[in-house]
Amino acid sequence: MNPKEYKYTKEHEWVRLEGDVAILGITNFAQEQLGDIVSVEFPKIGKEFSMGESLALIDSMKTTSEVYAPLTGEVLEVNEELEGRPELLNEDPYQDGWILKLKIKNPEDIESLMNVEDYEAFIAEEGGT
Repeated sequence: MNPKEYKYTKEHEWVRLEGDVAILGITNFAQEQLGDIVSVEFPKIGKEFSMGESLALIDSMKTTSEVYAPLTGEVLEVNEELEGRPELLNEDPYQDGWILKLKIKNPEDIESLMNVEDYEAFIAEEGGT
């Protein structure tokens, strides 16, 4: 279910690396926990974030959830399609439901992310599937 080539965080975000650009979104587990997503609040393009900082907000029928920067970097692009179709985060969290792209500032940060096996073990410990 979770793509093997992606990296993951304990906050249930995924990262797909393309050179020095990190494309990120929320995992299937996260979207299931949130329920029906109704809006996404993006950061400004060009804004820089440190690893662990809140960079976006997701509103669902249940709650508002923060998306944290999995890596230190600068926002290059946001998925504007989510503004009109936030449900893409529920329908296709790993492809069309990507949230934003970051220009990575510290490539060594990648080492702190989990691979798919570690992430799935983490979910199991939390009581997920």
